[in-house]
Amino acid sequence: MATRGFFGRHREPDAADRLPPGQHLTHDFPVLSAGPTPRVKTDTWRFTLKDGVRPVATWNWAEFNALPQTKFLRDIHCVTTWSKFDTNWEGVLVDDVLEAAGLDASTPYVLAHAYDGYSTNVPFADLTHGKAMVALRYEGQPITPEHGGPARLLVPHLYFWKSAKWINGIQFTTRDEAGFWELRGYHIYGDPWKEQRFTGD
Repeated sequence: MATRGFFGRHREPDAADRLPPGQHLTHDFPVLSAGPTPRVKTDTWRFTLKDGVRPVATWNWAEFNALPQTKFLRDIHCVTTWSKFDTNWEGVLVDDVLEAAGLDASTPYVLAHAYDGYSTNVPFADLTHGKAMVALRYEGQPITPEHGGPARLLVPHLYFWKSAKWINGIQFTTRDEAGFWELRGYHIYGDPWKEQRFTGD
């Protein structure tokens, strides 16, 4: 059952131009998850690209960390109405993952999959051209399990439920296939600036 969170907070005046509608600024980093936090060890972690059900490339932790690393300084926005400015991330751009695998887009959509069974859909165009990464570090440190470590997807221009925690793969799909929260009433796309929180927004 989708819940609309808490509304009615006032924007801080100096942040108004950076806050999407309906959001309030936080200096904390709230922990929100769909279920228990999995404890994924790096010596067993794997990341797999799939074309439909067919695996096309897989990396272990050492192999993935050997891919080109990029730093992001980004604002992030949660559907429960908090936003956090200037978050520092480091990881592998989805562009560089695809280049390492020698792949171009085979379909216009993807599903991101996680170790806890979570999934979320994202149009392929929203993951490429420097827009998204598989993040490995936050504020210069390994990402904690509570925040999705050892690796999470980071798609900062969409609501943060699209940035799947504990990611273990990306699957190319032929249609915009709803993931965990999308099946439970969240918006199929999730643009914070359009307040696309729930189906019909």
